[in-house]
Amino acid sequence: MDYQTQRYVRVSGAAVALLLVVWAASAAFQSVPAGHVGVATFFGKVQEKTYAEGMHFPVNPLYKWHLYDARMKSHKETAGVPSQDQLTTTLEVSVQYRVNRDMATIMLGETGEASDALNVHLVPKLRSLLREQGKSIKRAEDFFQEETQLMLQQALTAGLEEFLTPKGLDVEDVLIRDIRLPAFITRAIEGKKEREQEVEKQKAELERFKLEQQQLIAEAQAKREAAEQQATMKRTLADAQAYEIEKLNEAIANNAAYIQLQALQTLQAMAKDPAAKIYFIDGESSMPLPLLHMGEAVGGKAASGTTGP
Repeated sequence: MDYQTQRYVRVSGAAVALLLVVWAASAAFQSVPAGHVGVATFFGKVQEKTYAEGMHFPVNPLYKWHLYDARMKSHKETAGVPSQDQLTTTLEVSVQYRVNRDMATIMLGETGEASDALNVHLVPKLRSLLREQGKSIKRAEDFFQEETQLMLQQALTAGLEEFLTPKGLDVEDVLIRDIRLPAFITRAIEGKKEREQEVEKQKAELERFKLEQQQLIAEAQAKREAAEQQATMKRTLADAQAYEIEKLNEAIANNAAYIQLQALQTLQAMAKDPAAKIYFIDGESSMPLPLLHMGEAVGGKAASGTTGP
């Protein structure tokens, strides 16, 4: 081997050694993202230790790493659920779950990745539980009852927890998102609601009419009472006026001086009348009585201008 060849071999060997050192140094570090847990395998064998989020050093550079997202996840599932009346109702549910950090090594050894656990364990068990729980529902429309939905959620949550916890999945909750009844039942329910709404509308109209009539009756009553009060006031005033006149007449009848005064005032007014020529007054009477038109011709002759006895 000549000098050039030997030199090339030495340089190549050094480069390879350097690359191996760099690779070993970089492989001795392992970073686990936030919210994840790391599981290592060494030539296919799962290591018992799990690695929390953060930087880990030193680690075996020959490890193969599997990262599991341990944050909360939500899986939606839609399935047809038959009830006891042989009608199939479509339910859409949502399962909230997360990977158990401490059981990530068991999940990797028995199931595989988190997606495998979802497809192999969670989804089939959820569908089975939905069909099983549907058998306890008598009628399809009962799915809309609040107590039925609450019972379903509790039963599904308990069933999934019991089955999935040993598999490395923790179930937080199961929620019913949507319920779709058979089409003919939906139409019947909508028709029933429309009729109920129409009845409520008619009741409201009837109440409004009753209220309006009550208001009209109250207004008429108020007007009648006002008219009665006004009539009562008029009667009271008329009675007062009649009483006043009655008392005045009584006072006049019992007061000769007042009557004489009125007669004199009448004579005074008559004296200013050109038609009144001569007056005959009974001096013995307490009431002077005017005799009018005595100055006019009687039997074709004028009356005397003197006063008689």
